[in-house]
Amino acid sequence: MPEHKRLRRLDIVWIEPPIYFVTVCAKDRRRILADAEVVSILRDELASARGRHGWSVGRYVAMPDHLHFFCASDETPDAASLSRFIGSFKEWSAKRMIAAGLRAPIWQKQFFDHLLRSDESYENKWTYVRENPVRAGLVAKQDDWPCAGEIDILKR
Repeated sequence: MPEHKRLRRLDIVWIEPPIYFVTVCAKDRRRILADAEVVSILRDELASARGRHGWSVGRYVAMPDHLHFFCASDETPDAASLSRFIGSFKEWSAKRMIAAGLRAPIWQKQFFDHLLRSDESYENKWTYVRENPVRAGLVAKQDDWPCAGEIDILKR
């Protein structure tokens, strides 16, 4: 699959605090992520984001071939950039998934991020994302999908 040119990330964001919606995809869209052991690894790594990288992670949904989550920088002097945070998350989670028996590479190189604008509701975006397993025909109702949850409460 050809890689797409990315727009440059904004240097300055005027929304306080900025909340990002992030999507990372498995390499070649392999269906490896919606597994109980893998979701446990992903959850652990997302939960460690605040301490390791200075980023709080809110809600997440792991689909078979991609992961959606919301995050916000803690704005501490040690907080990593979004790109560095995502790169480190991919590195650490991949190491653990490979140790659990998955073959490398785990992740695609790029990721998608969307800054929630002031008129966008985190709750509305979450409702849309939470319905992904239903739209994909994986479950009849969103509450039946076991690969979703919340780590930190993000508020704007």
